Amino acid sequence: MIELPSGFRGRIHRGTQQIGGTCVELEASGERILLDLGLPLDADEVSETLLPDVAGLRSPNPALRAIVISHGHGDHWGLLPLCKPNVPLAMGAATARIMSAAAPFVPNFFAPDLSYELRDRKPVEIGPFRVTPYLVDHSAYDAYALLIEAEGRRLFYSGDIRAHGRKGALFERMVTHPPQGVDTMLMEGSSLGRLDEDARFPTESEIEARLVESFTAPGFVAISASAQNIDRMVSIYRACKRTGRTLLLDLYAMEMLKATGNANLPAAGWSNLSVYVPEYQRRQIKRTERFDLLEPYKQARIYREHMTEIGDRTVMLFRPAMMRDVEAANLWPKARAVWSQWDGYLKDGPGAKLKSDLADLGVPFEVIHTSGHASIADLKRLATAIEASRLIPIHTFEGDRFQTYFRNVTRRQDGEWWEV
Repeated sequence: MIELPSGFRGRIHRGTQQIGGTCVELEASGERILLDLGLPLDADEVSETLLPDVAGLRSPNPALRAIVISHGHGDHWGLLPLCKPNVPLAMGAATARIMSAAAPFVPNFFAPDLSYELRDRKPVEIGPFRVTPYLVDHSAYDAYALLIEAEGRRLFYSGDIRAHGRKGALFERMVTHPPQGVDTMLMEGSSLGRLDEDARFPTESEIEARLVESFTAPGFVAISASAQNIDRMVSIYRACKRTGRTLLLDLYAMEMLKATGNANLPAAGWSNLSVYVPEYQRRQIKRTERFDLLEPYKQARIYREHMTEIGDRTVMLFRPAMMRDVEAANLWPKARAVWSQWDGYLKDGPGAKLKSDLADLGVPFEVIHTSGHASIADLKRLATAIEASRLIPIHTFEGDRFQTYFRNVTRRQDGEWWEV
């Protein structure tokens, strides 16, 4: 007779010593779920060697009941395409739609087949686990913290969270109406080591104000931002409206906005918004015969000739593959560039090359961005509100510093089993 493990236990496969690549395995009554299955940020490629040592990822194992994805950033789901068996998936419906919409444009994205849909504070039963999602403020749309209950014990996983975005009210709701009786809390600590204890990140409204200031000066603006950062897309669009500019979005960005299912977000037909299809996307559409992607945007589409005419009054959501488009429209001589994502991407790789190429062209360059993660002060508010019996650092390079700021901290190592 096989003796099944008793109680409710867990282990972090990645995250106790690093940001990104997050994966947490939970076990109760001999059955298991995973919270996230992320691609490490420093991975050179998506490789099966990166899969954590979890029974059921490389070959079927019915004891692995589901993989629960907290949100749509690749460092939390990027290893899903490597799973050989059809492990049931749980995530928000908008997250699944965004991933599906991104698939024709971005490598590694795919259309998820959901077995469980995460909805704000609506419990889902997965085997012996009761999973309650909490919609949170983050730079990814449709992001959740997760309360997991099993065997009379409660674990709360913060996922990636902040209080200073456009959905900051969700954080305030969390700290005023937190989950009760939490035994173990896994809390992200991305800002530790990057921010002083009393410092704060700019709010998204403050970012919008800085964009307005930047856009007020004449000249073409190329802004680099993630099209999946919906808060930032709204800030850029609003800043364009406030300064009388036209925002040029490509097909990928338009499809991301549409995939949210939110009618209050910029869409084809809105004022101060046009669709520009860069050369690399035209070639991609022709190669894949996805001409259907063009159809919804015919009336809003702008072509290179017109872009040249109105360049001084436009802002283009820009990525390095569009360099030649801007050059062909003769817009670089009076252009300036705004980097509106993590400045760490400028240190090497494509970000560093872009900055160097723009410098060679004499294009002024500025950074206007805020973090997708909570400040230390807001993390302290969250930890105090939830009052977990045990707080375990995750998604951080600075786990050893948690005891400086938080109570009831217990350090764990990657791969180490512990009782919830």
